[in-house]
Amino acid sequence: MGEFQTITASDGFALNAYVARPASQPKGGVVVVQEVWGVNHWVRSVADQYAAEGYLAVAPAMFDRIEHGYQSEDYSDRQFLIIRPMLAQFNADTALLDVAAAVALAADGGKVGITGFCFGGMMTWRAAHAGLGLACGSGYYGGGIPNYIGLAPTIPLEMHFGDRDSGIPNEQVADLKAQHPLVDIHMYPAEHGFCNADRPERFDPAAAALAHQRSLAFFGQYLA
Repeated sequence: MGEFQTITASDGFALNAYVARPASQPKGGVVVVQEVWGVNHWVRSVADQYAAEGYLAVAPAMFDRIEHGYQSEDYSDRQFLIIRPMLAQFNADTALLDVAAAVALAADGGKVGITGFCFGGMMTWRAAHAGLGLACGSGYYGGGIPNYIGLAPTIPLEMHFGDRDSGIPNEQVADLKAQHPLVDIHMYPAEHGFCNADRPERFDPAAAALAHQRSLAFFGQYLA
């Protein structure tokens, strides 16, 4: 199990981050970027899983600049009505400063990769363009990535999408692949959010397991 600690971005802003450390010497670092629901139970479980697999995992609280400490286990439409105005205040440029602070901490474990889900998948793409000292990235069903399709990754990157994702049509994924042929794009017979075990209506154990094994292999290749 990990614990929350405070990290400081380059502009002086202090934010929370969930940090999970492996039992022995890390074989690398992994930054885990949340969904819009904050660094909640499932995001912490992802960080714990990477720690159990030998990585120093850091999950920064990406909404702390808007509502410090925000997290929710409520995945309902009602809760999203609370999140929507927070998203309207979200600043991707300062968010990259927060990701960079997480990368700096994760670098205590060696080379650093980044992963993220939905909102976090979008931030994985943006971080892969910015570099931020990262060695690679493996992002999941990044909502909004078509808005940043012109931001070419500067590090090795793979992405994972569900072919039943109504929010990210297959045509958008095809456009992404056509414009960035060096990005490994994996498709799964699944819906949006298929990795989140706390959402049984969307969770697809087979797709989630395969995608995670691919992420592990990708990190194993570039973080060694």
